[in-house]
Amino acid sequence: MKQVWREQRGHNSLFVKQNTMRAYDPRVRTYSSAAWRRRLSTCCSALLGNKPRLLFFLALPSAAILLFLRLSGSSGSPEKAGGAQVLLLSSWRSGSSLTGQLFSQHPDVFYLMEPAWHVWLAFPGSGAAALRRRVLDLLRSVFLCDLSLLGSYLGPGPRGQADVFMWETSRALCSPPACGAFPRGALVAAAECRPLCRRRPFGGVEEACRSHSHVVLKEVRVLGLPGLRPLLTDPALNLRVVHLVRDPRAVFYSRERAGDRLRLDDRTLLGRRRWGGLEAGDRPYSLMRVICRSQREIYEAARRLAAPLRARYLLVRYEDLVREPLAQAARLYAFSRLQFWPPLQAWVQRVTHGQGAGNDSFYPDSRDGLNVSRAWRWSLPYKKVARLQAVCGDFMRLVGYRPALSEQELRSLSLELLAPLRAEG
Repeated sequence: MKQVWREQRGHNSLFVKQNTMRAYDPRVRTYSSAAWRRRLSTCCSALLGNKPRLLFFLALPSAAILLFLRLSGSSGSPEKAGGAQVLLLSSWRSGSSLTGQLFSQHPDVFYLMEPAWHVWLAFPGSGAAALRRRVLDLLRSVFLCDLSLLGSYLGPGPRGQADVFMWETSRALCSPPACGAFPRGALVAAAECRPLCRRRPFGGVEEACRSHSHVVLKEVRVLGLPGLRPLLTDPALNLRVVHLVRDPRAVFYSRERAGDRLRLDDRTLLGRRRWGGLEAGDRPYSLMRVICRSQREIYEAARRLAAPLRARYLLVRYEDLVREPLAQAARLYAFSRLQFWPPLQAWVQRVTHGQGAGNDSFYPDSRDGLNVSRAWRWSLPYKKVARLQAVCGDFMRLVGYRPALSEQELRSLSLELLAPLRAEG
């Protein structure tokens, strides 16, 4: 039998010629060429005669690949299909928590609120300028889903995800893989997440980051755009900057209502020496001068960027967002390369058309966005408004906030103080 096997292997052409009528020979374990042609012809004829089946077989491999990428997305690199890093850049009491939630609730987004808070907390005696480099280093590491630097700011000993500032505002940390309390695509409120996911380990934060295509960081402790240029040009990142601004008079009013909650930030923003040398009544205006100057400088620096980098910058006014929430949210998502799913559309409509007054900006809930945005007009004394307009006039003119020239103009809501935002050339 072995001799026959060797002879058949050595005289394969003769064997095939003598066995053209046999489709398969178990001794050589191969199809003859004629059998291959007959089988292929039969298969193609069957598929061509049944077009729905043909289309199904052609589409099946692509569908399988897309499903695998959607479910497995575990890489933290910008090469993930459609992936990006987004920096939501704003200032205190400017509506950034609400805007951050527009990103956080998206199922493709890993979101953290103000990670640089940990840097400023670790160096309370330093000024904002001295901490700029540390802040940028932290942002880059989180954008790359390397949470080791963030962990170093959390102190010694065992760490949990609840040690991360405002962790419960991140839907990604309330759903798998960080926490199994809510399905990954669910819309999650911070109050519901906090008791169920607060004991989860810190390692789950990095795992959650790597499982999402987009990383979005909301930050108020970046006071200039030039320092972000290394991040904008970093080949490891696909960074986009959303610059959220708000009428300085509304910011001032909201800061007054915040009381001492911003005391640590205010001291760092002004610096210890300058803070101590100011009268208590002058500090709010000095703070607003710094804030308006930094927001103006960010906007002007963005306009000077070369076209490819300028395309990575988007200016959004809070007032436009609450007046046209669906249109502006769609604009944000398109800029960030995210799809605006119907459940998110319903959620945006609900949180901007409620009855609440927005008393807690750190945990935005359903509110009447339009009334919240202009509450300062019937609450602030005109004397304060006039002083603010002198302090922040340059920035206000640049982004379309008109001054109120009298008490009557201030109180008359029929007089529009929001000018159309001029198109960028």
